[in-house]
Amino acid sequence: MEDKEIGRLAPASDGSSDIVVDDDKTEDDVKFEPIKTARSGDPAGGRSGLGRAGSKELTEADLFKALSRRRTGASAASTDPESENEQAEIERLMSRMFGQGRQAHSEEEKTRHVGVVFRHLTVKGMGLGAALQPSVSDVLLALPRLLEGLFRRGSKSLGGKPPVRTLLNDFTGCVKPGEMLLVLGRPGSGCSTFLKVIGNQRFGYEDVAGDVVYGGTDAKTMARDYRGEVLYNPEDDLHYATLTVRQTLEFALKTRTPGKASRQEGETRGQYVQEFLRVVSKLFWIEHTLATKVGNALVRGVSGGEKKRVSIAEAMITKASTQCWDNSTRGLDSSTALEYVQSLRTLTNMAHVSTLVALYQAGESLYRLFDKVLLIHGGRCAYYGPTDDARAYFEGLGFVCQERWTTADFLTSVTDEHERKVRDGYDSRIPRTPDQFEAAFNGSDVARRNVADVEELESHFDEMRRRREEAQTGATKKKNYTIPFHQQVLACTYRQWLVTKGDVMATFGKWGGILFQALIVGSLFYGMPQTSAGVFPRGGVLFFMLLFNALLALAELTSAFSGRPIMLKHKSFSFYRPAAYAIAQTVLDLPLVLIQVLIFNIVVYFMANLGRTASQFFISILVLFVTTLTMYSAFRAVGALCKSLDTATRITGVSIQALIVYTGYLIPPTKMKPWLSWLKWINPVQYGFEALMANEFSGLQIKCEPPFLVPVGPDVLPEHQSCLIQGSRPGSTVVDGSDYIMTGFTYTRAHLWRNVGIIIAFWIFFVFLTMLGMERQKPNKGGGAVTVFKRGEAPKSVEKALEDGAAPADEETGAVDPPRLEKEVVTSGSDSSAEDLTRVAKNETVFTWSDVSYRIPVKGGERRLLDDCQGYVRPGKLTALMGASGAGKTTLLNTLAQRINFGVVTGQFLVDGRPLPLSFQRATGFAEQMDVHEPTATVREALRFSALLRQPKEVSVGEKYEYVERILSLLEMEDIAGATIGEPGAGLNQEQRKRVTIGVELASKPELLMFLDEPTSGLDSGAAFNIVRFLRKLADAGQAILCTIHQPSSVLFEYFDELILLKSGGRVVYHGPLGKDSRRLITYFESNGAKTCPPDANPAEYMLEAIGAGDPNYKGKDWGDVWASSPDHDERAREIEQMIAERRDATRTGAINDAREYAMPLSTQIRSVVGRSFVAYWRTPDYVVGKFVLHIFTGLFNTFTFWKLGSSSVDLQSRLFSVFMTLTISPPLIQQLQPKFLEFRNIYRSREANSKIYSWVALVTGAIVVEIPYSLVAGSIYFNCWYWGVGFPRDSFAAGFTWIMMMLFELYYVSFGQAIAAFSANELLASLLVPVFFLFIVSFCGVVVPPAGLPYFWRSWMYPLTPFRYLVEAFLGVLLHNVPVRCDENEFARFSPPSGQTCEEYTRQFVKMAGGYVQETAGLCEFCQYSSGDEYAAQLNLFYRYRWRDFGIFWAYIIFNFAVVYVATWLYLRGGSGIKAWFKPAARKQKALAAKKEKTAA
Repeated sequence: MEDKEIGRLAPASDGSSDIVVDDDKTEDDVKFEPIKTARSGDPAGGRSGLGRAGSKELTEADLFKALSRRRTGASAASTDPESENEQAEIERLMSRMFGQGRQAHSEEEKTRHVGVVFRHLTVKGMGLGAALQPSVSDVLLALPRLLEGLFRRGSKSLGGKPPVRTLLNDFTGCVKPGEMLLVLGRPGSGCSTFLKVIGNQRFGYEDVAGDVVYGGTDAKTMARDYRGEVLYNPEDDLHYATLTVRQTLEFALKTRTPGKASRQEGETRGQYVQEFLRVVSKLFWIEHTLATKVGNALVRGVSGGEKKRVSIAEAMITKASTQCWDNSTRGLDSSTALEYVQSLRTLTNMAHVSTLVALYQAGESLYRLFDKVLLIHGGRCAYYGPTDDARAYFEGLGFVCQERWTTADFLTSVTDEHERKVRDGYDSRIPRTPDQFEAAFNGSDVARRNVADVEELESHFDEMRRRREEAQTGATKKKNYTIPFHQQVLACTYRQWLVTKGDVMATFGKWGGILFQALIVGSLFYGMPQTSAGVFPRGGVLFFMLLFNALLALAELTSAFSGRPIMLKHKSFSFYRPAAYAIAQTVLDLPLVLIQVLIFNIVVYFMANLGRTASQFFISILVLFVTTLTMYSAFRAVGALCKSLDTATRITGVSIQALIVYTGYLIPPTKMKPWLSWLKWINPVQYGFEALMANEFSGLQIKCEPPFLVPVGPDVLPEHQSCLIQGSRPGSTVVDGSDYIMTGFTYTRAHLWRNVGIIIAFWIFFVFLTMLGMERQKPNKGGGAVTVFKRGEAPKSVEKALEDGAAPADEETGAVDPPRLEKEVVTSGSDSSAEDLTRVAKNETVFTWSDVSYRIPVKGGERRLLDDCQGYVRPGKLTALMGASGAGKTTLLNTLAQRINFGVVTGQFLVDGRPLPLSFQRATGFAEQMDVHEPTATVREALRFSALLRQPKEVSVGEKYEYVERILSLLEMEDIAGATIGEPGAGLNQEQRKRVTIGVELASKPELLMFLDEPTSGLDSGAAFNIVRFLRKLADAGQAILCTIHQPSSVLFEYFDELILLKSGGRVVYHGPLGKDSRRLITYFESNGAKTCPPDANPAEYMLEAIGAGDPNYKGKDWGDVWASSPDHDERAREIEQMIAERRDATRTGAINDAREYAMPLSTQIRSVVGRSFVAYWRTPDYVVGKFVLHIFTGLFNTFTFWKLGSSSVDLQSRLFSVFMTLTISPPLIQQLQPKFLEFRNIYRSREANSKIYSWVALVTGAIVVEIPYSLVAGSIYFNCWYWGVGFPRDSFAAGFTWIMMMLFELYYVSFGQAIAAFSANELLASLLVPVFFLFIVSFCGVVVPPAGLPYFWRSWMYPLTPFRYLVEAFLGVLLHNVPVRCDENEFARFSPPSGQTCEEYTRQFVKMAGGYVQETAGLCEFCQYSSGDEYAAQLNLFYRYRWRDFGIFWAYIIFNFAVVYVATWLYLRGGSGIKAWFKPAARKQKALAAKKEKTAA
C-alpha cells in the first residue's frame, strides 16, 4: 500500500490545503484507490517541503471525483448518464462545502486549531481493578468488620481513598492535520483512556500530567474557549429514537451553522443546512434513510450500519479539528466496518482534521487506511509510528507474524504472552512486560523519528497562532458554541417538539389516560350540591385535581435519566449548552401541560359542579397550570441534580408524602405540628390549594342541611339551630364560604394572586435548579472495568491486595489477568486434554433443514425474512453462518433453534431424519450474542445452575458439579470462578462474559449441537482468536457447531470447515465446504463471474464484496438465483436426502428419545430458582436498603406528622389520614420492586425460556417468594416507627391486629405491583400504570369521598369491590373502637336553647338519635358531633364487628393478585401469541399448511 499513495494534504503557507499526486498514476488509480495522506515519517516527502519532484497539483475536481468514487469498485466505470450526473452533483456540492473557496472565505476555517501534539502524557486513576461483591451483610456486619480490621491491621484498615494507579505512562506523539491514527491494545490496556484524554474528556481521572496541545493551544484553554473543536465519540450510537435521520442531522447542522462571515456570500442559514445535508447523506449512503426513524430496541428504525453512518455524519457536521472514535465498529460486519473507516478517511482528507480511532478487530484493508498506529500495553506505549513500519519493528524485536495474520492482529498478539510467537533464539531477548516494551520503543529509531515529527509540527504552531489571531474577530474569539444562547433554546425546543411528535402514540396515550381519570374523578364527585353535604367533597375534588396533575410529573424522572447520555454527547459536540436544553424542555411544557390541564379540568370542573362563573373557571385553570408546571420542573430538577435514578426515586418517595400531607387538606394548618409545619411554606401545592379553595368558596353561601344541621326535630325552630360546619354562626343555617375557609384553614381570598406569584417564583427557581444541575452533569468517571468477587472466593493475591489496599501484582490490568484459552489444556494436545474435550463435546446426530421460509406480518401485507433455505450441521464440523448486516443470519439461527414466536415459519427440521424431539431446545446449546446472565451470580454458580437444571435428572448432583469444574478448567476460568458476572463496566470484561455464555451452554452437556450468535462481537482480535480456536477444538472432539460471525480475519476464517452465506432477503448464496485457504469458496464465486480474488485478500471480505453486501447501489447479478441454479445447490440437496435416509435407521441417542420438555421435575426447578432469587436479592443491598429506608422514613414522617393525637373530632379524622398515608407508601415501593420482577422475566425470556432450563411457573414462584420475607421485615419496621408515636390504642389486641393487617398490606402491594408488571411490556409502561390503578382503588375506598357521598353507580359495585375498603375498615374499626371524643372549641355547633329549656332537655331526643354529646357554655348549647370513635367510624360505614371478615376478604384479594401474576406471565411468555394467532385466519391457514407439509415429509 505504501507505493500506492495517491495524495496527501498538509498545511500550506496560506492556511489552505495543497494536494499533490504522483505523475505516474493513471486515471484509474485516482478513481479506485482510497485516499491516504503521506506518512509523517516518510523520508521521501517531508511536511515542510510539501511538493515533491515529479509531482503535479491535483485539482479539486480530480480529488472529489476520487473521493466520491472511492468505494464503488467496478461500477465506478459506469457510463450511465444518470450516474454521471449524480457524481457531478456530489462533486459540486463537496466543493461548495469543503473546497478552497469556502476555506478562503470562512472566518471559522481560518481560525481552526489543526494538529494535535502530546508530550509526556501520564494519566492516573483510582481503584484496584478488583472489588468484593456487596451484600446485605455489609450493612449488618459493617461495624464488626471495621473493629476486626482495626485489631488485625491497625489504623491503616480505616483506609480512606483506594490507591491511585497509572493508566497511561509518558506518551509522546502527534497527529497532523489530514492524518489518521489507529489505536490498538487489549481490553483494559488504556485505549479508551487515551482517546478520552486526547478528546479533552478529563473528568474522573485523578491526575492528567504532561502537555496536550491543539494547533498551539493548550488543553485547558481549548476546554474553556474552543470546546467545539475537539471531539470524543463513544462506541455507542446515542440518538433520539423517534427522530428521523433527516431531523437528527438537521438539528446538528442548525446548531453548528456558522455566522455570515463564515458562510458563502449570499448563503442563508437554511441553504447552508440543506447543502451540507445533501453532501453528508450522499457521501455516507444514507439518502434512502432520511425519512426513517433512527430507532432503538423498542422503536423500529435504521440498521446498525446505517446508524453508525448517521453518527459519523453528525461528527462531520461539527467540523472538529481533532476527532477521537472509540471502538465504533463493534457489531458491524466486515464490509460495513470497512465502509465506516473509509468514510472517516474521506472526512479526514476533506475536512483536514486529525482523526484517532480505536478498533478491536481491524482487517488489513482497514489497517491500510491509517497513517500511524499506536500500540498500548498495560498503559505503556509499545509502539507509536507509521503503520508501514510497525510489522518490521516488532519482527526486528524477535516476534514472528504468523501466516495470514493481519498486521493489527500481529501487533495486538505481541502484548499477549499466550498468543505471541517468538523467533528461534530470541526467547531471552524479547520484551515481556509493559515496562520492557516501553523501554525498547523509547530506544528505537522509530521513537526518535516520532520526536522529530513532533518537533517539526510544533515549529509550525507559532505561525498557526499568528494567522489565527490575524483572522480572529469577536465571533471567533471563543468557539465553544456556534450559535448564540437564544438560538440554541429555539433549536432545542423545536427538536424536543419533533421528539414528542415522533412518539405521538405515547402522547395521545397519556392524554387518553388523563381523560379516563378525569371521567372517574368527575363521576366520583358528580353534581356536588352547594350545601353542607358538598363542603368536604368540594375541598376533596380541588385537592385531587392538584395532586393528580402534580403526580403525573413523576414521569419526568425517567425521561430525565434516559435523555442524559444524548445531552452529554451533544454537550461534548458543542451543539448547545445544557441550560438551553433545560429551558427548551420548559418551553415545550407550556402547550403540553396546558392541554393536559384543560382535558382534566374541563371534565372534572363541570361534572363536579364547581363555581359556574367565568372568572372562577379561568382562575382554576391558571392555578392548576402554573402548579403543574412547577411540579414538572421540580421533579426534573431532582433528576438533574441526582447521579442515579435510585437516589432520585428515594428523594421523591419522601417528598411526595410531604406534598400530600402538608397541602392543608389532610391536616388543617392549625393542626400541623410545629416541627414539621414549615414544610407547608416550601410546598408549591399548598399555595395552589389555598388559591383554589379561596377561588371556589369566596362568595359561596353554604346552606346547612341534615346531618350537619343541629338539632333537628318536629319542634325545632331555625333561630335555635346551628351548623356543624366550621365558620358557622349561632342561630344561622347558612355558612359563608369565606368564613368556612378562614376558620377551618386560615385561608383568604386576599392571598389568591400572591399565591399565584409565589408558585411562579417556585417554577422559575426549579427551572434554574434544572439548568444548574444539567450544566454540572459529567460523563461517567474514567477508569478501567472492575472484577467483582464473591467474599471468600477471590484468588489469594487479589484478596490480599484488597485487604492491604495495594494494587495486585499484575500491572497490566490492575486486576486478575484475564485467563486465556491458550494454556496447556488447549494447546498441548495432551491425552487428558483430548479426553476431557471428547467427554464434553462428543455427539453423533445430524441436524438438517430444507425449504425453510419465515414471514412476518407488516403494515399492508407481509415480509419475507428467510426464503427457501436448506442446509445441515454435522458432528465434528465447525460451520460459519455469514452475510451482510440485515441479511437474516440471527433470524435463521433463531429459526433453526426453534426460538421464533412471532410470524409464520414453514419448512422441514429433522434430527437424524426424524422430527425434532420435545427436548430439542434443552438438548442444544445456544450462546446468545448479548451475554444475558443473572448479574449477581458468580461464574461457578451460573454454570452449576445450568448443569443442575439441564442435564438429565438421572445424573447425580455431584456428577453435575464435577462436570462444571471440568468446563471451568477447559475454559481457563478457575481464577474467575468466584467472580460475579455483573454488568458491563462493573464485572467481567467482554471476553470473560462471552466465555461464561459458552460455558453455561457447555455445562448443560448439549447432546445434539451448539448454536453461537456472534461469539466474537465486541472482542479484541486476540480474544476473538481464542474463542474461535476453542470452538475448533470442540468441533474436532465431535461437537456439531453452527455459528454466526462478524469481521473474521483470514486466520479466523481458516478455522471453519463449512459456510452458509446469506444475502439480504434471507436467501442462501453459498453453502458448502470452504476448502484450504477458502479455495472451494473462491473458486465458486470466480467461476460464476465474480472478480478474481487477490492472493493477499481476506476471503471473508472478498465474498461479501462479490455479492454486493452493504452496497445500496449494487447492480450486479442476483447471487441467490445463481446459487439456486448451480450444481453445488443440487449436490447439497442430494447430500441432505442421503443424510436423512442414512440417519433415520441409526440408533437413537438419549436426547432424541427423551420426551421431557424439562430435564428436572418442577419441584427441583422451583427450589433452584427460589434459591438463586434469594442470592440475587442478598447481593443487591441497594434495593433492600432502599426498601427499608423508605419504610423507616415514611413511618417516622407519619408518626411525627400525627404525633400523640388528641381526642378531638379532627384528631379522629387524623387517625383516618394516618392510615391513609400508610396506604400511599405503596406506589414508590411498587416502583422499586417492578424492575426486579421485570429483570428476572427478561433474563428468562431472552435466554432461559428458549433453552428450557426451567418452567415459567418456577420463574414466577421465585420472583414472588423472594419478596415476601424482606417485605414482612420492612413492614414490621414501619409498624414500629409509626404505631406507637401516633397515640393508637396500647392494648395487645389492637396493636397485634394492626400489625397483622400491616403484614397483609405488605403482601398486597407486592402482589399488586407484580401483577401490573406481569402484563406490562417494559418498566416504563409498568411505572405509568401504577398511579392509574392505585388512584382507581384508593378513590373508592371511602376515604377520599365518604360512602354516603359516592354516586349510586359507584357505591353499588365499585365500593364493595375495592380491596382498600376492607383494609381501611379493618385498620380503623380496631383503632377507633371505644376511643372517647372531646371536641375542640372551633368544632362545636353553637345555638341557643328555647327559653325555659336547658340544653340537655332541648337536644335529648336529637342526641339519642344522632349520637354525639352536648354541653352548655355561657348560655349557648355546644354540640359535638361524636362522643366516641365508633360513632365517627359508623358515619364512614366502618364497623369493629367486621374486622375478621375484612381480614379474610383481604387475603382473598392477595391470593387473586398472585394468581394474576401467574396468568399474566403465562400470557406474556407463552399463551398470548398462541391466542392472538388463533384469531388471525391467515396465520391459522399458514400453520395448517406447514403442519400438513411436515406430516407428508415425515
